[in-house]
Amino acid sequence: MKVTVSRKAHFNAAHRLYRKDWSDEQNQAVYGKCSNPHYHGHNYELIVHITGDIDPETGYVMDMKILKNLIKIEVEDKMDHKNLNEEVPEFFDKIPTAENIIVVIYDLLKPKLDPSHELSITLYETPRNYVSYSG
Repeated sequence: MKVTVSRKAHFNAAHRLYRKDWSDEQNQAVYGKCSNPHYHGHNYELIVHITGDIDPETGYVMDMKILKNLIKIEVEDKMDHKNLNEEVPEFFDKIPTAENIIVVIYDLLKPKLDPSHELSITLYETPRNYVSYSG
């Protein structure tokens, strides 16, 4: 019997959407105010979903304390109150769109999980704009 457990987290981060190989005019045309050279920030809301079988010994799919700590180490400590473009190595050569951020988070978390667990993530950039990814 498969059950999904979920953990919410949040982090605040600044970023700028732009391509280094494009002119300021082209970046402005594609990304608008999100290409501001002085950056802008979001209060990201993250929901991590783990799906798996219930362990008959513990009654858990996954110990939520372990999931909480994993999110803290792999996401919050690396991204919270950071400039994603300048301080997070995964974005030195990748545009930190919500789409790319969620894939990076997935790639940080997935190797740390039990291989039998399925991972799915939802990332809210704003209350109305969010992305989902499950590998």
